Amino acid sequence: MTSHEATPIACLLGPTASGKTAAALAFAARHPVEIISVDSALVYRGMDIGTAKPNAEERALAPHHLIDIVDPADAYSAADFRTDALRLAGEIAARGRVPLLVGGTMLYYKALTQGLNDLPAADPDVRATLDADAAREGWPALHARLAAVDPVTAARLAPNDSQRIQRALEVYLLTGQAMSTLLEAPARIDEAACLWRFTPIALEPSDRGVLHARIEKRFDAMLAAGLVDEVRRLRERDDLHPDLPSMRCVGYRQVWEYLDGETDYDTMRDKGVFATRQLCKRQLTWLRAMPERVVIDCCAANATQQALEAIETVLGDKAAL
Repeated sequence: MTSHEATPIACLLGPTASGKTAAALAFAARHPVEIISVDSALVYRGMDIGTAKPNAEERALAPHHLIDIVDPADAYSAADFRTDALRLAGEIAARGRVPLLVGGTMLYYKALTQGLNDLPAADPDVRATLDADAAREGWPALHARLAAVDPVTAARLAPNDSQRIQRALEVYLLTGQAMSTLLEAPARIDEAACLWRFTPIALEPSDRGVLHARIEKRFDAMLAAGLVDEVRRLRERDDLHPDLPSMRCVGYRQVWEYLDGETDYDTMRDKGVFATRQLCKRQLTWLRAMPERVVIDCCAANATQQALEAIETVLGDKAAL
C-alpha cells in the first residue's frame, strides 16, 4: 500500500495534566471512536489512583484499550505496545469505528511510528546478576562500568537511574555492542505500520506555570483519593518491589519510600509533585522533537474544542465513519 493510501490516525499526545482525556471524550461524544491508550502506567491492573486512570463513567463513553492488561509484577515493553496498537487499529477500523491514540508515553509513540531497533529482549538471568552487583556496589558504580563500554548512553543517564543503566548494561552483555551503536542502526518498519498515517496532535502549555499548578493540584487530589492506601496494598504483595517498572511509576516510587519510612509525608508529597513536573519536562522535550505535530495550547480556555477540531481535520472523511 502506498503512503497516499494510508488511513489517517489522530494521536492525541501531551504531558501529564494537559487535558488529553477531556479532549478524547469530547471527540467520543460526536464520533464512533475507540481509544487506544499510549500510556505505560495505565497498562497495570490495581494501579488506578496514581495513574489517573479513566474511571468507569469515562470508559463507558467509548471503549478503551491497553488499560488494565498487565499485572504490576510483569513487564510490558514498547515492542509489546507496538504489536498491540497496530493489531487494535486494524480491528477497530474493521468494526467501522475510528481508532484514536491518546497518551503521554512518547517512547511508545516513537516505537509505533518509527519502528524498532534490533535490541535484545530482557534476560532475567542477566538482570538478576546486575541487580546483585548493584546491591553490593551501588548503581553509581554500575554507571561507571557503563561509561567504560558505552560512554554515549552513560553521558545521558544519572548515576542512580537504575532502570536505564541496567538495560544499557544488559544490552551490552547480550550483544557485545553499545546500546547507542545499536540505536543508530535503521529501525525496522513492517508492512502493518504502512497501513496507517499517524499524525500527532500535541497539547502543550504556553505557560508552563499553569501546567505545574495543575500537576500540584492533581497530585494532592490523588493523595486525598487514597493513593497511599493503594500503594500500601501493592506493597503487601510478596512479588512486588521498588525496582519493578510498575513501582517506578511517578507517585508510586515516592509513596513506597514514605511507607518504608525513608521520608515523611510532606517530603513524599513534594517529591511526588517534583517527579511529575520532571516527567512533564521530558514529555515536552519528546514532543518538540516532532516537527510534524499539530500544536494546541493546553492553557487556552477552549483547548478541548481546539483539540477536537484538530482531530476532525486530521481524520477528514474518516471522522464520519
